[in-house]
Amino acid sequence: MPIKVLVAKPGLDGHDRGAKIVARALRDAGMEVVYTGLHQTPEMIVTAAVQEDVDVIGVSILSGAHMTVFPRIMKLLEERGVDDICVIGGGVIQENDVPKLKVLGVREIFDADATTQNLIDGIERVVAEFGRARKRTGAATPAS
Repeated sequence: MPIKVLVAKPGLDGHDRGAKIVARALRDAGMEVVYTGLHQTPEMIVTAAVQEDVDVIGVSILSGAHMTVFPRIMKLLEERGVDDICVIGGGVIQENDVPKLKVLGVREIFDADATTQNLIDGIERVVAEFGRARKRTGAATPAS
């Protein structure tokens, strides 16, 4: 079964070219991709992720609102009892905010220098380490 990724663009950020490139690259790598389009709220993102039964929520954010958007997504997932969807992000996210986001449970942040292959490899790694297959089998976390 392929990895299923929801690619989301939250807030008022109207720039989605990068998200569309990412969505196509993930599809070309054999992943199933759901692209939510522009102007999504955290509530819309989480609802779509649960309805689509995705393995990963990928948030593309350029607005600088990442310290508002990610905590809300993580809280909504927790409120719904969802602990098997990995959350990742990319875009314009300050380096000093990355550790704060990881403490919240965001599994990976990809900066502007990340290639599409970095994203593919990162998603495969995150799903193997934290995703549903690991939870179902009870496999040990791979060594870092």
